[in-house]
Amino acid sequence: MNMQEAADRADAFLAATVDAIKPPVEWSHGISTELNCSVSRRVAVTTVISTERVGSFLGVVERYWEKQGFTHRGSNNSKSSPATYFVTPDKFQIRLRFGYQGQAQFEVTTPCVEKSAVSAPKNRDGAPEYDGSQPPVPSAKSEFWSANTPVPESPSR
Repeated sequence: MNMQEAADRADAFLAATVDAIKPPVEWSHGISTELNCSVSRRVAVTTVISTERVGSFLGVVERYWEKQGFTHRGSNNSKSSPATYFVTPDKFQIRLRFGYQGQAQFEVTTPCVEKSAVSAPKNRDGAPEYDGSQPPVPSAKSEFWSANTPVPESPSR
């Protein structure tokens, strides 16, 4: 596998993860970096995730990654910057971290692969062109994810 193929695989992990989040969220590509033999791809969620819904958001993503066969490597339970870290069976490292202004940020770092040129991430249909700059801060509102109340518990069966 070369760096472009690894970057494409990282992009696929990111797209599938974001697609698995229900209700859906808005997102934008983040800065892509190329190291000596690996690539990091990033996605920033532009939907506002309220403090009360951060734990639920982390849970949705963690359950999805576990179903994909990814191995949990750790968590950061910080109130200001919670995060969860996983690794795929083929050694791609993937994380979800909440950062500046509570923005959910995903990152995939590839394993060391054959050096090659790497193109910018491909945009999904209808998305603004990725220009290599920082993604916008969260501004899209979601009736569910932006709510300032905890997720209601499901009734027991």
